[in-house]
Amino acid sequence: MEEKKGYKANVKYLMISPTKLRRVANTIRKRPYTEALAILESLPQKGAGMLRKVIQSAAANALYQNKNLDEEMLYIRDLMVNEGPRHKRVWPRARGRRDILLKRLSHVSVVVDEIAGKGE
Repeated sequence: MEEKKGYKANVKYLMISPTKLRRVANTIRKRPYTEALAILESLPQKGAGMLRKVIQSAAANALYQNKNLDEEMLYIRDLMVNEGPRHKRVWPRARGRRDILLKRLSHVSVVVDEIAGKGE
């Protein structure tokens, strides 16, 4: 029994913390594509716009590779938010001292696939 590959999209070095992005990602994981887009449109978080672009890119890859697919037949199979490198910045403190401020970056990987029952 062979497993379907799905249609992928990746984005790296997003300037947002992975924990903030995972909160948004957990709300749309395993949902249909159109429903996920509607949810992301209504969320106020910064990460919602970033995830919407990645998911739209994965859907565009799916529709480009398979011409007879419909957007209604797609769902988000995998959505992974990984930690990227950290930018270290200096934060001045009192008496000439300093602290290190870590700016965290994220990597996002999305796999969109066809809903099993509708396409057959």
